[in-house]
Amino acid sequence: MLIKRFNEAEPYEAPNHQACTSLRLAGFSETGPENYWVGCSHFLPGGGAGPDASPLEKVYVVLSGQLTVTAAGKTEIAGPMDTVFIPGGEEREIRNEGNDVVTMIVVMPYPPGAAPGGKS
Repeated sequence: MLIKRFNEAEPYEAPNHQACTSLRLAGFSETGPENYWVGCSHFLPGGGAGPDASPLEKVYVVLSGQLTVTAAGKTEIAGPMDTVFIPGGEEREIRNEGNDVVTMIVVMPYPPGAAPGGKS
């Protein structure tokens, strides 16, 4: 078992994200998950990401606020405890169109060759 305390989470820069602060909760270290990593993102009002696509699938779990998600030509609003799955290669855009901060968990597999200890 490994517990990483929230106050030990390190910030990281997520590409093509605006008005967002991201923290790495698990992964990209010698101990912890070998197949995926977990992040926590805070989007200020007006913040968001994309539009863009990643070859890797991703899962978002909205903890607070409302996240507007556009993917596959469809726009939906995800709220607290809603889960959003984005398949690899699918273009998506996410926006915080409200006045509250959106906090969400992000779970993604490692990019090829980026897993800890050289595993992929």
